Amino acid sequence: MANIKSQKKRALTNLKRRNARKGQKSQLKTAMKKVLAAVEAKDKETAVAALNNANKVLDKALVNHIKHDNYVARQKSKLAKAVNSIQ
Repeated sequence: MANIKSQKKRALTNLKRRNARKGQKSQLKTAMKKVLAAVEAKDKETAVAALNNANKVLDKALVNHIKHDNYVARQKSKLAKAVNSIQ
């Protein structure tokens, strides 16, 4: 641990931010898994609802600099393609 008071504070804020980002990443992964699970079960209504939620979470991750814009675009496209493949 640092000896300087400002660095001690900085270490605490870094830890808080790390935990917040970890939670957002986990929420993102869960949202994407729910879409793919609904697609596997061939449940169109649930898949569409899960896709809307996943898109919302992906957009938040982009705004908060959790993920890059190309990653977000790629995942949105992948999930939408999967949902549209349900007959």
